[in-house]
Amino acid sequence: MSDYPVRMDQQPHIEPFFDSASNTISYVVSDPETNACAVIDSVLDFDYAAGRIYYDNADKQIDYIKKNKLSVEWIIESHVHADHLSAAPYLQEALGGKTGIAKEIIRIQDEFGKIFNEGTSFQRDGSQFDTLFTDGDTYQIGSLHGFVMSTPGHTPACMVHVIGNAAFVGDTLFMPDGGSARVDFPGGDAETLYESIQKVLSLPDDMRLFMCHDYGPNGRDIKWETTVLEQRKNNIHVGEGSTKDSFVKLRTERDKQLSMPRLIIPALQVNMRAGEMPTDTDGNPMLKVPINGL
Repeated sequence: MSDYPVRMDQQPHIEPFFDSASNTISYVVSDPETNACAVIDSVLDFDYAAGRIYYDNADKQIDYIKKNKLSVEWIIESHVHADHLSAAPYLQEALGGKTGIAKEIIRIQDEFGKIFNEGTSFQRDGSQFDTLFTDGDTYQIGSLHGFVMSTPGHTPACMVHVIGNAAFVGDTLFMPDGGSARVDFPGGDAETLYESIQKVLSLPDDMRLFMCHDYGPNGRDIKWETTVLEQRKNNIHVGEGSTKDSFVKLRTERDKQLSMPRLIIPALQVNMRAGEMPTDTDGNPMLKVPINGL
């Protein structure tokens, strides 16, 4: 891990926000010394059947940030989510801050730009985001040091954000009894995900790991925090005794049994635009449904 500037001496304050509709955990990560903060993997509420958006989840984060007199420096996406819509534009308008995602977003935009027949007006260069991160890039949240690890496999644009002694893993890992994320979306790959997970598991044993999703396997309470050591020992997909071959076999067979996420069609269209809604030729917000496209 010498290539990554790990700072286990720094301990950010982490406030989780759980969205039960998508089983997503968003985070406000703040610097106790300066009150600077980042928002990671925000959620926009979306009633698919009615075609209506609302902002309950985002408003909870805004209220928390204002109550605690925090200053938003970053609004970060760990990847292009397929199960919920990002609230990044709403948060940015209310609180400021820069949006950021992996530079490989351009691969996602190219792939799904074709699937959704977006035409030449849709920019496929990541310019919808303020910052495009590459592996090893560093940034600041007040006095906190953050860096990014490229962790493709679930999608090509997945990144783990390490801030002090805390790492936000997106969909690279779930809690130890949940295993890992699917790899059957366009650009996903089981071998690549296994290798990415090994990068995460090479972080210090007591690095805190924060999940983007939890589904409460076997009826347990929802959880979102674990450690590298716990994952290395107990993760049901990549823990002790697992190999790349066994992981690829397990992941491939499991993914064949999974249905598509309920919100994948709107989520991809919105999230590859940094949370902005697509519009029709008259400028009205409008979503498309490609038939047999996914």
